[in-house]
Amino acid sequence: MAQYDTIFKNATLVNHDGEGLADVAVRAGRIAALGDLSGDSAREIVDCTGLHILPGVIDTQVHFREPGLTHKEDLESGSLSAVMGGVTGVFEMPNTNPLTTSRETFEAKIAAGTNRMHCDFAFYIGGTHENVDELAALERLPGCAGIKVFMGSSTGSLLVADDDGVENILNAISRRAAFHSEDEFMLEARKHLRVEGDPSSHPVWRSPEVALNCTKRLVALAHKTGKRIHVLHISTAEEMVYLADHKDVASVEVTPHHLTLDETAYERLGTYVQMNPPVRDAIHRDGIWAGVSNGVADILGSDHAPHTREEKDHAYPASHSGMTGVQTLVPIMLDHVNAGKLSLQRFVDMTSAGPNRLFGIANKGRIAVGYDADLTIVDLKRRETIRNADVKSRAGWTPYDGVTVTGWPVGTIVRGKTVMWQGELVTASTGQPMRFLEALPQQA
Repeated sequence: MAQYDTIFKNATLVNHDGEGLADVAVRAGRIAALGDLSGDSAREIVDCTGLHILPGVIDTQVHFREPGLTHKEDLESGSLSAVMGGVTGVFEMPNTNPLTTSRETFEAKIAAGTNRMHCDFAFYIGGTHENVDELAALERLPGCAGIKVFMGSSTGSLLVADDDGVENILNAISRRAAFHSEDEFMLEARKHLRVEGDPSSHPVWRSPEVALNCTKRLVALAHKTGKRIHVLHISTAEEMVYLADHKDVASVEVTPHHLTLDETAYERLGTYVQMNPPVRDAIHRDGIWAGVSNGVADILGSDHAPHTREEKDHAYPASHSGMTGVQTLVPIMLDHVNAGKLSLQRFVDMTSAGPNRLFGIANKGRIAVGYDADLTIVDLKRRETIRNADVKSRAGWTPYDGVTVTGWPVGTIVRGKTVMWQGELVTASTGQPMRFLEALPQQA
């Protein structure tokens, strides 16, 4: 009788023990053994010679648009895009229609995702003025990643712009809360700076000061309430310097597009690079990279925010803000690894160990015995060109169309099941909600 279900052999393993040749054995969806397993048996042996095995990549910010906006994405199509890009788990956002702000709407999404999404998942619950009294209970629901608050308006109608509203939310909760940090009052006052038909005016309207001012307000409220905040998609060099002095309360997310693109992208891509907060000039991009290098930045999230071509093709500012990203997170960042911008271990820290550390994901985020067998298998030497035609998101496009990268995901393993291998979907949907240490169900 075989000792294990699967052994992944002859790979370079990147985990808590460093980087080196090691085999990974899986039993009943969990990692059962690590090391030289040449004398052991399994029902399936997967030869990974020349490949690297990473802890399963967790994308902690995606918008899969279900319910209500499924003409541009849904839980199935978004998660298919995820696993085709080597992503084993996602945190999905609440700006849907209806908004994910109640037990009813949240549990409906859990039901819709279970065994239909291709990767494992957690959902944020939106924090509002109206549901603040329920947040303490809502943030402990099974599968909840925490509370998400929009301090500046973006896609959807979730918005808590005032300090009193944010303070009330922070006082009500105990877990780390995530924030879109742009100052809504400044955005309203600066709308006249938008130039009709010119998306390059987007970062002029949503200026670095708009982001920094809101982040300063948010940090002050975190200190006042003694609560933990997670500042999403940092887009300015100044915020990165400021947040270095407030790591006691603030964790920091950066995105591949803010690390890769700069102001020249508006000439090439027009509204297709329009995001909130915006892609800015190279000085800010370099400042964000500095935060990656010095450790101020904690994790990577794609902020996958798909819109149809029709919605992107409206003349600015009627064009929609957002771009696809979950399928390209791994290859874009591996290209940066190959270019020497960050180490492979730092990439692992930002996409698996980091989410585990910040959010307390039970049994995920490490390649260690007893953990879920979530693995991202990559070929660091493989050169591929990213194409719109290969994007599995319902939106069907990527800002990186035509970009050639070095480093490519070749396998996505979720709880021991090979979901994607060499660009092919090989296992039907088996996605399950993630569990969190701060919201574990009580057992009799």
